[in-house]
Amino acid sequence: MTANHWGVGTAEVQDGRIVSIDGHHDDPDPSPINGNVADSLNGRARILRPAIRKSWLDGNPTAVARGRDAFVEVSWDRALDLVADELNRVRSTHGNEGIFAGSYGWSSAGRFHHAQSQLKRFLNTIGGFSYSEGNYSYNAALVMMPYIVGPFRQHIAQATRWTVIAEHSELVVMFGGMAMRNTQVSDGGVGTHRMRDNLRKCADAGVKFVNISPLRTDTDAFLEAEWKPVHPGSDTALMLGLSYVLWSEGLMDEAFLARYSVGFDQFEKYLSGDADGTPKTPEWAATHTGWAADDVTDLARKMAANRCMISVAAGVQRTDYGEQALWMAVTLAAMLGQIGLPGGGYTIGYGVNANVGNMERLFRWGTLPQGKNPVANVIPVAMIGEMLRNPRGNYTYKGETRQFPDARLVWWAGGNPFHHHQDLLRLHHAFQSPETVIVNDLNWTSMARHADIVLPVAAAQERDDFGAGKSDNALVPMQKLADPPGEARVEFEIFHDLAARLGTEELFAEGRSADEWLRHIWEETREVGQRNGVALPDWETFHAGDVIKLPDPSPHQVFLSDFRADPVAHPLPTPSGLIEIYSETLAGFGLPDCKGHASYFAPRDLSADEGELFLLSGQPKTRLHSQLDNGAYSLSRKIKGREPVLIHPYDAEVRGISDGDVVELFNARGRCLAGARVTDEVLEGCVFLWTGAWWDPDFDAPQARDRHGNPNALTHDERTSNLSQSPASHSARVSLRRFEGTVPEITVHAPPVLYSETD
Repeated sequence: MTANHWGVGTAEVQDGRIVSIDGHHDDPDPSPINGNVADSLNGRARILRPAIRKSWLDGNPTAVARGRDAFVEVSWDRALDLVADELNRVRSTHGNEGIFAGSYGWSSAGRFHHAQSQLKRFLNTIGGFSYSEGNYSYNAALVMMPYIVGPFRQHIAQATRWTVIAEHSELVVMFGGMAMRNTQVSDGGVGTHRMRDNLRKCADAGVKFVNISPLRTDTDAFLEAEWKPVHPGSDTALMLGLSYVLWSEGLMDEAFLARYSVGFDQFEKYLSGDADGTPKTPEWAATHTGWAADDVTDLARKMAANRCMISVAAGVQRTDYGEQALWMAVTLAAMLGQIGLPGGGYTIGYGVNANVGNMERLFRWGTLPQGKNPVANVIPVAMIGEMLRNPRGNYTYKGETRQFPDARLVWWAGGNPFHHHQDLLRLHHAFQSPETVIVNDLNWTSMARHADIVLPVAAAQERDDFGAGKSDNALVPMQKLADPPGEARVEFEIFHDLAARLGTEELFAEGRSADEWLRHIWEETREVGQRNGVALPDWETFHAGDVIKLPDPSPHQVFLSDFRADPVAHPLPTPSGLIEIYSETLAGFGLPDCKGHASYFAPRDLSADEGELFLLSGQPKTRLHSQLDNGAYSLSRKIKGREPVLIHPYDAEVRGISDGDVVELFNARGRCLAGARVTDEVLEGCVFLWTGAWWDPDFDAPQARDRHGNPNALTHDERTSNLSQSPASHSARVSLRRFEGTVPEITVHAPPVLYSETD
């Protein structure tokens, strides 16, 4: 048995090799992503031995750029000696702030063998490191929401259960849809996929759904949702138009606003047009959204007449000024006055993973302690490229002026920025700046190809561990199913050997082996379980057994119900203790792109870089982000080896494009090839390209054209605003044409040129 972020799997192993992994028999809707594991772990791209970038090893690191160079395979002793020497050099010359590490990404699902936890623990024992905070998925919410309602991570854990919505809601209005492909996965794992069944119960109960997204398939057909597409990035304008109807027709709940919020009077001046001369009427909203004004009015009246849940998908905030849609959703819900009622109010983050609104863990599982990081320099996650290009430069974040670290050594483990980050060619150039780049990985991803030192690591299925999601109720025994191929090693052992070289072995390992650490972490879990009335078996019994499922801690949960019942006894953690429709704190920052209340800002004028089509990109159904992209299931949905791009029939016809053609998407930032999928599922004037294809640049082609279909070859690296510095990847535009000429082969699923030390 094994666990992944996309669920529990049972494996078939033949002659010491994993040949297949199927979903667990108790899972009603297992994810087919398990179909990627066997081929990826046994594939050509697997890193089999430690490797050093040739030019770096030769002492001339700029002779060939990172990402283009060959590698020399070396012994583990040679590789670890080089890593230890580089750590000592950077620490002695630049201090520990000169090490940027910790990485970003989903890594592995195990509680102990978690790549980033292992790396952070190791580096903290030698003085710490600079790092990033936040995430690419919903960073705007992480920064914005505490100012207006409270900590976002706590609030998604407190989201109203879908079973409550089925019983009490009459209408669910979904900004950004409710894509089932996203609900295959959850942070740390998911024991049971509940979302499909819970949504079916809503549909069977007569709950009506409205899908406000440029993509029809952002909701599944069984919901029979009304599809009301909007122009990308116009959700804030639409919500303002809806709010205007509530305000002008006397449909808003003035008593709720008076008791549970502050600042509506300032927002009212903006909504009415008194503040800026522009009333946010349905007619005004129509000019930005593509809706008819009557449709705006009709939806607002329906929302006021029914028990209504407002849902905002994570993708809505990944646009220019994406914070405003979040603030506007809270404002709109407050005007309706249903916050804290069963089936009413709002939730930001439904559909972001398998568990939001479906399940939470009963208690916190045991985990590997990471120690304390003495280095305080932390940057927003989407500013990594900017940090590399502008060491010691200043930037604005959360109302403060901060300074980037001077990152001389970058260490990446358990992630792939050449998937997550925007404007990949720009990122490629930025990664030429550090003196040393170290990468731990399974496969020769684009990040591994940008390393100077590459350390091959064991996969989750190649070591003992246990799985337990951050928001799940399942404890999953993860037995070692096969040996790591070649010379790949368990990361704990790699860091243990490095710690011995640096004199910190006792600090890192505390005298425990990997097996002893696993037992220790399990015992911690058992002790916490005991305090919560749950008796868990000993390690041997658990690890040889099946999944253990714990009770749901809050099966009838209603978001902010305590606050609604008594806002004095249960205040929000905001300056006023109430919902801040107007925030004095945010207004006091004086930012040009985030005022004291929710506001509409026109998209950035990037006309020199733009094409005529909106580019949308989202989580694929065939993998988690870019993980195991070379697996069988991921490959099975590609078109001529390339990621599919959804194109409206009209947009395809005027460009002479047929279903199955290889097409080129391009703008001033970059180019990529993709496989055309002509469909009316996408709004005319938009194209949708799945994320996660391993970036495969052809450096001899114009703009290092990506052969494979990675949308971040095209997205801009501007951020949402100066407040949160979050990614705004959904604000790109592109041109599109049928690709003429010989279609290049995909190269990234094979290793780079490799030499041995004796060559």
